[in-house]
Amino acid sequence: MSFFNKMKGGGQSPPVVGLSEILWSWIGAFCGILPVAWLNYNLFGETDFVFIIGSFGASAVLIYGAIKSPLAQPRNLMGGHIISAIVGVAVFKMFGTHLWLASPLAVATAIAAMHATKTLHPPGGATALIAVIGSQKIHALGFYYAFIPVGVSAFIMLAVALSVNNLCKTRKYPEFWF
Repeated sequence: MSFFNKMKGGGQSPPVVGLSEILWSWIGAFCGILPVAWLNYNLFGETDFVFIIGSFGASAVLIYGAIKSPLAQPRNLMGGHIISAIVGVAVFKMFGTHLWLASPLAVATAIAAMHATKTLHPPGGATALIAVIGSQKIHALGFYYAFIPVGVSAFIMLAVALSVNNLCKTRKYPEFWF
């Protein structure tokens, strides 16, 4: 098959999602982001701690909207974010004066590390990138970034996912832990 023929696709479009699934995904995402955002803006708003980062929005899509995906499972959520955060901070510390190099290096290395540890979670790539291109508040956290906001916030979102995703009779989360 030629290079360009591969780009035609050929698989079928995913099936329509029912209203119940849409509603439970919405409830999960709202309830998962709410405590993280509340912590960020109300409890720690005047400090250097940052509890909410952009990659958590993508995690919400996976852990509340695509709960059967291997990429949405607890090991992937927690490990993918924390490992990627550590990679991102390390890359920033080494190459932070050259953001044009640090940015792709952080994302590529985070992907490799997630693959190697069986924790692939696509938002982890953004978590690594945020460690490089984030604000002074993010940079000031150093390796604490991997634990606050990343670890704590991911754990809060996981706790909500375990609760909300199992309230509905037709949903089961997680599919696996390890």
